[in-house]
Amino acid sequence: MAAAEPKSPAAAGAAAARRLARGCWSAFWDYETPKVIVVKNRRLGIVYRTVQLLILLYFVWYVFIVQKSYQDSETGPESSVITKVKGLTLSEHKVWDVEEYVKPPEGGSVFSIITRIEVTSFQTLGTCAESMRVRNATCDSDEDCVAGQLDMLGNGLRTGRCVPYYHGPSKTCEVSGWCPVEDGASVSQFLGKMAPNFTILIKNSIHYPKFQFSKGNIENRKDGYLRHCTFHEVSDLYCPIFKLGYIVEQAGENFTELAHTGGVIGVIINWDCDLDLSASMCNPKYSFRRLDPKHIPASSGYNFRFAKYYRINGSSTRTLIKAYGIRIDVIVHGQAGKFSLIPTIINLATALTSIGVGSFLCDWILLTFMNKNKVYSHKKFDKMVDAPGGGAGPGLCASEPSQQDCTLTDARGLAQL
Repeated sequence: MAAAEPKSPAAAGAAAARRLARGCWSAFWDYETPKVIVVKNRRLGIVYRTVQLLILLYFVWYVFIVQKSYQDSETGPESSVITKVKGLTLSEHKVWDVEEYVKPPEGGSVFSIITRIEVTSFQTLGTCAESMRVRNATCDSDEDCVAGQLDMLGNGLRTGRCVPYYHGPSKTCEVSGWCPVEDGASVSQFLGKMAPNFTILIKNSIHYPKFQFSKGNIENRKDGYLRHCTFHEVSDLYCPIFKLGYIVEQAGENFTELAHTGGVIGVIINWDCDLDLSASMCNPKYSFRRLDPKHIPASSGYNFRFAKYYRINGSSTRTLIKAYGIRIDVIVHGQAGKFSLIPTIINLATALTSIGVGSFLCDWILLTFMNKNKVYSHKKFDKMVDAPGGGAGPGLCASEPSQQDCTLTDARGLAQL
């Protein structure tokens, strides 16, 4: 019989490739499980169980109970606010009603209650001395005043003349505009004497579209309830009628000081609703705080100007009013939540995965700080060696029992740990 001809290198390579492909296809269907080693060490066991307990407490108490992560949530409800102010007050010269001291009168979520005014009456178009508060307005002669100059923070167009001021020996440049200017003839009037007793009705309704949930802050009664009630956090939660003095007091402010300088008070309505409970458990929570920085003089306080126009003897005349007041900003926010299966599953899976942090920490302690760390390393990790003459490639371990390509190098075991 003739001797078998040696295979060519190409044929041998093809055969090796086929064997590798069959091995990979077979290994694809193998199931791999991590190696479990029990270490008899009390201190390490205490660390392991403590870490597991802390992780478990975090997820049970904080994630699920406090944060309610098992719920689907929606923030920022759709909201509408309608306000109405009632009351009368006195100044040095007249009685004021709501139509005069509330701006704007439409009853929106932002409105102002005037508590002090500085009135400049009978202003007409003409020429007069500029205010001393305007930059470069003071002068000694006409040469100090440039005709035609217009200061954006001034009160008119300069005529080029230097004229005596309204009071005192000073002089300022003459301007053409509404005269006399504000600080030359203004009269102050205080309206805040009875203002603490003003009542403010705040109607608020909210809607969470994701859950199709709506609610309002007024009790549904037909006995004229709103005509004789005022807000109380316990007994009259659904009577949203607040006294102005109560709002300022709850914001921690002195009413008299605030009425003189003006300021901004926020009425915050918070609707945090757990929709897994009854709708009656979803209630508004009110809080009050000052919004303008009162400790920064440049930006504290609140005032605005408006004018009333009329004609006297055919001449245009106006009364300029600089109003100081308490501006009320009604701010509505909240969050609603309801049980949902998807966030529950996600957070449960996260919790179960996080418990494995205890094993990682203990493995790190064993491999780094324990006296027998090398013994543990030999038991935990099998060192892989190539089978002699195998074609599986480096790093692959054949599955046949006869191949000794996976060896344990631990000589003594973990019994001594």
